[in-house]
Amino acid sequence: MEERAYYRFTPATLAVPLYFVLALWLVYWYEVKFGHNFNDYCIYPRTFKGLRGIFFSPFLHSGIKHLFHNSIPLLVLLGSLLYFYRGLAFNVFVYGALITGLLTWLIARPSYHIGASGLVYLLFSFILFSGIIRKNYRLIAVSLMVIFLYGSMVWYILPVEERISWEGHLAGFVTGLFFALYYRRSGPQRVVYEWEKEDYEPDEFDQRFDEDGNFLPGSTQKD
Repeated sequence: MEERAYYRFTPATLAVPLYFVLALWLVYWYEVKFGHNFNDYCIYPRTFKGLRGIFFSPFLHSGIKHLFHNSIPLLVLLGSLLYFYRGLAFNVFVYGALITGLLTWLIARPSYHIGASGLVYLLFSFILFSGIIRKNYRLIAVSLMVIFLYGSMVWYILPVEERISWEGHLAGFVTGLFFALYYRRSGPQRVVYEWEKEDYEPDEFDQRFDEDGNFLPGSTQKD
């Protein structure tokens, strides 16, 4: 498949991130409007009851600042995933979210863990490492963009602040790396040029270059 066939803008590229983030805001609005507190649906590590947080905790946030800080990266990173890795997006996002939640449940401190930060780190890690692993110039450019925008997030996979669920961040980061490795041969790949192929036969012009790429005017290189 040609490389350009992988990159196709569809309405879902914008709609899915927008609807997902809108769902987060609606849940928060409902909690504030009707005085509900859904903390019981968060991840509480290594308890049977806390397992349900694997499914529900990404939709719950401690405050509007927490929600806002997750919303913008989710819009950018999820949109990037859907555009550049369209065929892999569902598996990476859905199964990655479940694995991130499960890892958080396994390794985190005994406390309530809420928010979509784990998903942000999942997407950040997958997009970052996929471009590097595939050695595709377009995807490397996306990786560099992600580093430029969100590179400072890496510090928060370490226990730098007690009130932050760094375990959830770490779980998302590790899961994203795992999926980048697992799907490295699926989706867009590095462009292989004609002269890199084993069956390539140089034409008369190409024969005017030596093996180091130096041009030899007036001569023709022959085997």
